[in-house]
Amino acid sequence: MHNNMAHNNTTLDNRGSKAELIAMDGLDSLEENSKDRQFVTALARGLEVLRCFKPRDRHLGNQDIAERTGLPKPTVSRLTYTLTRMGYLYHDEKLGKYQLGTGVLSLGFSLLTNMDVLKIARPMMQELADYSHTVVSVGTRDRLGMIYLDGRHSTDATVSLRREPGTRVPIATTAMGRALLCGLPENEREQLMNNIRQRDPDNWPKHQAGIEQALRDYHERGFCLSIGDWRSDVNAIGVPMLPIAGTRLLTFNCAAPSFVLRQHMLEDDIGPRLVNLVRTIEAEAARY
Repeated sequence: MHNNMAHNNTTLDNRGSKAELIAMDGLDSLEENSKDRQFVTALARGLEVLRCFKPRDRHLGNQDIAERTGLPKPTVSRLTYTLTRMGYLYHDEKLGKYQLGTGVLSLGFSLLTNMDVLKIARPMMQELADYSHTVVSVGTRDRLGMIYLDGRHSTDATVSLRREPGTRVPIATTAMGRALLCGLPENEREQLMNNIRQRDPDNWPKHQAGIEQALRDYHERGFCLSIGDWRSDVNAIGVPMLPIAGTRLLTFNCAAPSFVLRQHMLEDDIGPRLVNLVRTIEAEAARY
């Protein structure tokens, strides 16, 4: 496989898109959830403030946050003050704006370090990444998008997709997202697909066709594809890891620029290897 790989000094970085914004959208509004007597609206509002900060946002002011959350600015001011006092935000007095605090990092680190499946998966992911000269990643669902938990890059590849932990991508067009849909029970899958359709009705016919093809591929071969569907210059393959004791539904993918990873390589070689990788991780994780 090594001889088929192109080695160019190329870096593919993040590009904003409507689909990525939709991926970050919530399933229910605060108003809808507030009808639930068990739902703590004040807490939810504080968490929505934290969710406003995206990878490209270094600082946000109260006005920025108010616009993104739809909350009144006085409410936002009280929330940011409280979150700053608790260590989840840091206030830059010179700019008069906020950035995420170390308390948020601590929560994320605790999540990742307590996921035993990642400890099992990393060496196997690295082996496949080195073999394929690509990046092998694992992620899970976050609302209407997928969030990357970890990724292993080939040690000798000069092409990177820059998918760091915490990066979000859409469900409908990515191999990682489609693999998640393949792994969900039918009723949950239909509900999630309906939510995606409602958020992005204009592109739904195209999204639906891609998802239906992914479901057929998964049924027949155990993996699904995204051939330029998310980005025209990226090909990827995905496999779900079904939940076992103490784990959530995770999905693994292998991705690279289309000039590096051709469709036939994914179907004939990388796909079966990724399926075997996930089945091996499942077996190892079941012993914990």
